[in-house]
Amino acid sequence: MDSLDSDTDGSGGRLAGPRLYVLLRLNRWLFTATVLAIVYGVLVGLSRIGLPALRAIVATNNGTFWIFSAFIGAIITGTSIVVTINQLVLSQELGAVGDQRERMQEAMDFRYDIEDELTMDVTPPEPAAFLYELVAGIQEEANEFESMIAADSGHSDDLEAKVNTYVDELTENARSVNRNLEGAQFGTFEVIWNALNFNYSRKIYDARKLRAGHRDELSDDANEEIDEMITLLKFFGPAREHFKTLYFQWELINLSRALLYVAIPALTVMGGMLMYVNASVLPGTTLGIDNLVWVTSAGFVVGISPFVIFIVYVLRIATVAKRTLAMGPFILRQSDRDEELD
Repeated sequence: MDSLDSDTDGSGGRLAGPRLYVLLRLNRWLFTATVLAIVYGVLVGLSRIGLPALRAIVATNNGTFWIFSAFIGAIITGTSIVVTINQLVLSQELGAVGDQRERMQEAMDFRYDIEDELTMDVTPPEPAAFLYELVAGIQEEANEFESMIAADSGHSDDLEAKVNTYVDELTENARSVNRNLEGAQFGTFEVIWNALNFNYSRKIYDARKLRAGHRDELSDDANEEIDEMITLLKFFGPAREHFKTLYFQWELINLSRALLYVAIPALTVMGGMLMYVNASVLPGTTLGIDNLVWVTSAGFVVGISPFVIFIVYVLRIATVAKRTLAMGPFILRQSDRDEELD
């Protein structure tokens, strides 16, 4: 995939707007609280625009019963279904010892391959540090390729200009990503956010395009340097997808826990609203609004809180999944490919 969003500059740097900030980076609990506060404000505000009085509706139609009785079944059923689905997804991690051993060996083989390319004895175990070293290795290969081209006076000015542009853009993107990866902790969104912002797909395309357009000018050493750089770029794709998968599982666990934390208090509030709230309770007004409106609106907000939590978590998971549908040299969204390399 290309960089995180179509709102990017030519070098793959991010220009994340408010939409992406809300969908991806905003703390999920803060996002939930904001949505619930807006709903609460709207419900209270509706009482000021001339609609029938809530107290009259409760008195004549037993409104609180019809509002809150539906929440009981919805919360129990919805929480059970979501937690069950999440557990089914996470059950893919379970398996016989042979399967687990094979997964372990594949993970180690992947590390060995990257260590061979980076000429490192051991790559870091933390995802952020691992990606940091991989991106730094890609940047180093690009700089070596640029130096090799600059040192050979037999290359055309056009080739040198294209190589300089390519390396400058790669370096700028790599430095931006690595600067933000420093100190990033897996479990927070920072690791995945910065992994998404390294647009390795476009870099693979540009490197192959550059080589195809100047094949006759490039020496064997230059071709080998491009191959090594593309190899490291191809390693970045599986690494990012692996960490993305782990993050999705992490988020699904957090979602399950959040729903379990909220479900019991929500059911308790729903029970209280059904048992003790009718047209005769809490007479009078506060700030010109019937006290029953304040209480009923608060009860409604508590009732929908599990659903809102589910939405805000799934929004981030779905947004990341949409932007990483294709792994490798495919760019599904509109992007700014560097026309100077064409």
